[in-house]
Amino acid sequence: MINMDEITQNNRQNISSPFRGSGGIGIIRYGAGNIFSLTAALERLGIPYGMINKEEDFEQFDRYIIPGVGHAGAAMAKLEQTGLVPKIKSLTKPTLGICVGMQLLTAHSEEGDSKLLDIFPINTLKFAPCTEYKVPHTGWNRVSPEKENALFENIPNGSHFYFVHSYFIEYNIEYTLSSTNYSNKFSASIWRDNFYGVQFHPEKSGIHGETLLTNFSKL
Repeated sequence: MINMDEITQNNRQNISSPFRGSGGIGIIRYGAGNIFSLTAALERLGIPYGMINKEEDFEQFDRYIIPGVGHAGAAMAKLEQTGLVPKIKSLTKPTLGICVGMQLLTAHSEEGDSKLLDIFPINTLKFAPCTEYKVPHTGWNRVSPEKENALFENIPNGSHFYFVHSYFIEYNIEYTLSSTNYSNKFSASIWRDNFYGVQFHPEKSGIHGETLLTNFSKL
C-alpha cells in the first residue's frame, strides 16, 4: 500500500528521486519540463508521483507524463541525450504529453524543422501571422471533446483550459480527442492507443485541469 504522506515528503525533499514502490505517475525528466507546477498540482490532488531519470525507473510506475516547455527541437535533442527515446516509443502503459511534451509525440515540427518521436503520424505547425490573433496563443480557451474517452470524464463540453504556445498540432480526425479554435481549428488533445497529449496546461487550468489529471491517474 502506498503511503501518501511519505511520498509527498520525499518528493519535496528530493524531487529528482522517484518514490519506491509500485503504481503512481512517473514524470520523465529530460531538462525541458515545467516540473514544479506539475508536481504541485499532483500533490494538491494526492496523486503519487516520482521522477524517471533512467530506463530502470519506468518499472516503478503505472503511467507516465512527458512535460515540456520552450522549443520543440531543443526539447527533442535533450530527450535524445537521455537515451530514453526507444523505451518511450515502446511504452504500453498510459502516457501523457503536456504542451511541448505533446508536440514531441508527433512526427515533425516546423519549429526548427525538427523530427520528433513519430508516435502520432501528424505534424506540429506554426500559427500563421494574423492581426486578429496574437501569437503566442496565451490564455484561456474553450476545449471541445470529439471522442468519448475517460480522460475527459466529468469535464463539460466547452470547458476552458490554459494555453501558452506558438505552434499547434494539425487537426486530424483520427487522432484528435478534443479541439480548440484560435485563428484555425487544431487538436487540443490527441489519443492513440495508450498515448495521450494535451496542448494546454492542465496543472494551470483550475478545476477542469485537476479533473483531467485525476482521470489520467485512473486510466
